[in-house]
Amino acid sequence: MPSGTAVLDFVRYNQYLTGTKIGCREGDCGACTVLVGEVSTGELRYRTATSCLMPLGNAHGKHIVTVEGLNMNELNPIQQAMADESATQCGFCTPGFVVSMAGFCLSKKAPTTANAIAAVDGNICRCTGYKSIERAAARVAQLLADRSEEAPANYAASQAIVPTYFSTVADRLQALALNLNGELTNENPAAHRVGGGTDVYVQKHDEIRDASIRFLFDTPGLKGIRQAGNQCLMGASTTVTDLIESPIIQAHFPDFRQYTKLISSTPIRNMATIGGNFINASPIGDFTVFFLALDATLTFSDGHPLRELPLRDLYLGYKTLDKRPDEWLEQISFTLPDKNTRFNFEKVSKRTHLDIASVNSAMSILVEDDVVTSVRLSAGGVAPIPKQLTKTATFLTGKRLTEALILHATAVAQTEVSPVSDARGTEMYKRLLLSQLIKAHFIKLFPELKVEQLLSTSML
Repeated sequence: MPSGTAVLDFVRYNQYLTGTKIGCREGDCGACTVLVGEVSTGELRYRTATSCLMPLGNAHGKHIVTVEGLNMNELNPIQQAMADESATQCGFCTPGFVVSMAGFCLSKKAPTTANAIAAVDGNICRCTGYKSIERAAARVAQLLADRSEEAPANYAASQAIVPTYFSTVADRLQALALNLNGELTNENPAAHRVGGGTDVYVQKHDEIRDASIRFLFDTPGLKGIRQAGNQCLMGASTTVTDLIESPIIQAHFPDFRQYTKLISSTPIRNMATIGGNFINASPIGDFTVFFLALDATLTFSDGHPLRELPLRDLYLGYKTLDKRPDEWLEQISFTLPDKNTRFNFEKVSKRTHLDIASVNSAMSILVEDDVVTSVRLSAGGVAPIPKQLTKTATFLTGKRLTEALILHATAVAQTEVSPVSDARGTEMYKRLLLSQLIKAHFIKLFPELKVEQLLSTSML
C-alpha cells in the first residue's frame, strides 16, 4: 500500500474497520477521527487526528485507534454517556465524537466539562443538536474526577473507561520502535515532502495518494521548541499543539491559546505543522501572518550548508517561493517579545471557528512614552501573498500614538494591498476588514487609549 494513502482509506478498505466514516474529506466534520498514540519524551501520549488528511506514512510506528479499538463487551462509558443523553440519532458522526472524548480521557487536561466539550471542537453533528452531546461530554469529564498523577492511559484502563490493553501500549510501542530502526525514509530526490498534510491532502488528495512521499512529520531534527537567549528556535515540523503546550510560547504569548481557537479544531492543530503552513504559501495562512509580524527567519537545507531567509522574503508571487526544489525548511527562529512589546492576532472568517480567513492580521509593537518606537504589521487575504505592511509600519514609527495616527495608518495600509473579490468577500469588504483589524489591534493592546469608537470610523 502506498505510504501516501490516507489512513482513512487504509482502515476502511484494507482493515475493514468501517466505524470510521467518510464525510467531508477536508478535516472539517470529524466523522473520520482516530487516536494517534506514540511514546514522546518518555511517556505515552494520544492525540486525535482526522484520518482523511493523515498519510499512512505518518502512522509509522504509532498506535492508531479507531472506534472499534475502544469497544468492550458492553458499551464503554463514553458510548453509554452518548446513549443515556440521547446524543445520537443517525449515528454517522457518533464514532468521531466517541473517539474525540476518548482522546480527552487519555490526555492530561483537567477533567472539566469545558475541556471535555473543547475536545469535540472538530466534530460536527447534523441532526442531534449539541446540547445532548454537551451533557454526554460533562458525564465523561466526571469519569476522571478522581484521577491522580497516574499516566492517563493507565488510569483510563484501570477504570474501564477504555479497554485494558491500553495499559500495555507504551511497552509495545517501545519494542516496536527497536524493530523499526527509526524513521520512515525515502531517498528519492523527486519525492514530495509532506509534513502534517492538513491542506495539501485537501488540494491534491488524488495526486499524492499514489505519489512517492518523503515524510517530514516525525523527523527528529525537525521537531522541538527551544530558547537561546531572546531567540525562539523551532523545528519546521512543530505542530500547532506543540506550540500551545510549550512553556516558552505560554510565557511570551499569554493569549496564544485563544488565537488558535480562531484557526482550527483540535485534531487539525494536532497535525498541522508550522513549516507546512509557510511552504503551502496560502495568501491567508494564519500562522504565516502570525510569524510575519514577528519577522521570523527560516533556515533551509539540502543536506549541505544551510541557507537563511527572512520569512518576509519567501513569497515571490502567488504560490511562488524563493526555495529550490531540493531544499527543505529545517528551522524557524524569531526574537521573543520582551515585557514591553505588545502582540496581537486578529482574524475574520464566515464562521468564527474552523474556517478559512477572509482577512487576518497580526501586529507586534513597542511604544515608549506614547511614541511608537518599533512596529511590525502583517496581513493575509489582501494580496496574492501574505505580507508585511512595511509602509504602514514606517508611517507609524517615531510618531505619538493617537486616534488620528491610527486612522491615518489604516489609510496608508490601503495603499499596500490589492485584494480580489472571491467567495470570502468582495475587494471593498476585505479592505474594510483590514482597516477594522488594524484598529482592533490598537483597541486590544492599548485599552488605556479608550479608542473603541475607532471601529465606527473609516478612512476609506
